[in-house]
Amino acid sequence: MRALPVGDDALLVEVASGEQAQALHAELLRRRAEGSLAVREIVPAARTVLLDGLADPVRWASELTSSEVPPAPPRARELIELPVRYDGPDLAEVAAHWDVSEHEVARIHASAEFTVAFCGFAPGFGYLTGLPARYDVPRRATPRTAVPAGAVALAGAYTGVYPRSSPGGWQLIGTTEAVLWDHARVPAALLSPGARVRFVPVGEA
Repeated sequence: MRALPVGDDALLVEVASGEQAQALHAELLRRRAEGSLAVREIVPAARTVLLDGLADPVRWASELTSSEVPPAPPRARELIELPVRYDGPDLAEVAAHWDVSEHEVARIHASAEFTVAFCGFAPGFGYLTGLPARYDVPRRATPRTAVPAGAVALAGAYTGVYPRSSPGGWQLIGTTEAVLWDHARVPAALLSPGARVRFVPVGEA
């Protein structure tokens, strides 16, 4: 673990894996809830956690790098179900990469329970983990200039849902009508770090 100062009152903590980042994020949330950590924001990413608004980042850098982070506790949050139609234009390519049928891609993906590891890229976009490593897929060699809102996509170890139309190089395997970001909703984002997610097939794959 390595802690790097960011400005006057922030700290970026680097860890070795996504699992460690999730465990550290959970532990920091626990400390803030119990009152032992005063911090404005705790923002997880793939292998880092940013603490913004720390009163004494130097002290916390020393404390965090010398302490043992316990494994993330089991997720007790409500399960979010996202209806998905497995009709994406890259479904056949993913099936070939996995060496299974297109129907089997849908079955495998829908049978997993995902966790939102972190959010980014666009408002409401969550990076979901949950598939075994053997189902990692590469990004497209040539990104699309416009991916439609609601596209369910794979890249590396992650599943994501595009909350709005934007360029993107992920492999598109399906579509959902779920609204990932609604500024009139509280909270605006449907998905947040730590959320449990399952994809529920609708219609024909």
